[in-house]
Amino acid sequence: MSKLISLRRLFISLSILSLLSGAAIAQRSSPSESGGSGSEFGPVMRAYLGYLSNEQEVVDDRASRREITSTYYRRNLSRIRALRQMATQLVRQSGNDYVPELEAVTQDELGTLFEIPPKAATFRANEIVANKFRFLAAVHTGEVFYLFARLDPYEQAELIQRQKKDPVALSAGSGVGGANGQRVGQTTSRPRRAAPK
Repeated sequence: MSKLISLRRLFISLSILSLLSGAAIAQRSSPSESGGSGSEFGPVMRAYLGYLSNEQEVVDDRASRREITSTYYRRNLSRIRALRQMATQLVRQSGNDYVPELEAVTQDELGTLFEIPPKAATFRANEIVANKFRFLAAVHTGEVFYLFARLDPYEQAELIQRQKKDPVALSAGSGVGGANGQRVGQTTSRPRRAAPK
């Protein structure tokens, strides 16, 4: 009888111990703590990091099905790494849970952002380029990526208003920051196309 009681106590003790260790393991590997960045960042930055992880999964999947070349694969992984590095740096510096719309392009891809691609050697940090982007930095992640933050519509409108007031001072002080053939009164974005009903 006493053996049965001691065996039951041992069984209960082991059950409690396994439950507690399982709970500790679950807490340590919770999604908010994975990567060591969950508690450090707010919901906006965590969502952006999740978006980049999803993009990486898509690229990995396409590579595993041999839909893309190894060069394309490496470039996109490097681009994702550069975007992650810049977003993390911006959020840590500002202390604000806000990530602007970021673009990362190589020298040969500048034409995808600008009608007349500017020379990358002329970029200066925080310079407004083509009234649409703010140059942030050149990031080396396998390749050199030039990172830009797209100006929001309010920043673009303010920039246009300042150009109306003093167009000479703004265009003289910002090398590639001019409008690249765009008139001051023109909008900087395309109108939305109406979907057929």
